[in-house]
Amino acid sequence: MLNREAIESKLRALSGTIGVTILCGDGEALHFNGDVPIEAASVIKLPIMAAAFQAEKDGKLRFDDEIETTAEEMMPGCGVLTRLHPGLRVTVRDLMVLMIIVSDNTATNRMIDIVGIDAVNRLIEAQGLTHTRLNRKMFDAEAAARGVINTVSADDMALLLSRIANGTLVSPEASAQMLSILAEQQLNGKIPFYLSHNDDSELDVDSAHKTGEDDGITHDVGILFTDPPTVFCFLSERTHVPETVRSIQDLARDVVYPGR
Repeated sequence: MLNREAIESKLRALSGTIGVTILCGDGEALHFNGDVPIEAASVIKLPIMAAAFQAEKDGKLRFDDEIETTAEEMMPGCGVLTRLHPGLRVTVRDLMVLMIIVSDNTATNRMIDIVGIDAVNRLIEAQGLTHTRLNRKMFDAEAAARGVINTVSADDMALLLSRIANGTLVSPEASAQMLSILAEQQLNGKIPFYLSHNDDSELDVDSAHKTGEDDGITHDVGILFTDPPTVFCFLSERTHVPETVRSIQDLARDVVYPGR
């Protein structure tokens, strides 16, 4: 059972804007600023992935098609493509996987070009996500200077992840593939920090998740493979990042191992 009073007290003590939604498999839920729009950082890559699967289902996209990288499209920040040689040929599926598991910004912008901003926002609207919007690509300095940002909310991401978990996002097959990609996440310093590699391996709980980082921003949203699964979404902006990262680690542990 969630210790709601203790959790909310800890969240209120953090700096900035904090949005947390926890949906436990037994039906218990916690919403703390869950409906507040928060700058998305790389969490926006989750609906981009969903829109790509929708386009593939609709016959508008082939995941096996090959794309050639160029020097002009290389983006800074997370990822590997910008460290590799231009002219590398990768599939659309490769781009999507890199976008999620290492948060590759070059792959993300290419996926936005392939799927289209309008198509991503149509998927967002069709799923009933009321505070989520893709307004620009990654590292669009001109748009950022005009105050154009991408937004998400904890409730919206919890809804999307719940549909992945129960096999209803796009299709059962697409949901299973999205879950598999999220489970290969390589940036594991937040939600999984206390949930795996315990002294007793029987206590390990795997997760499938997507992080986000920027100045004053730290996010992690995902599915914890408890029995039944738990959806855990923690967003923050204008916060003290190291302190808030510790809070994400602690809260995920407390949800999975209450009283430990």
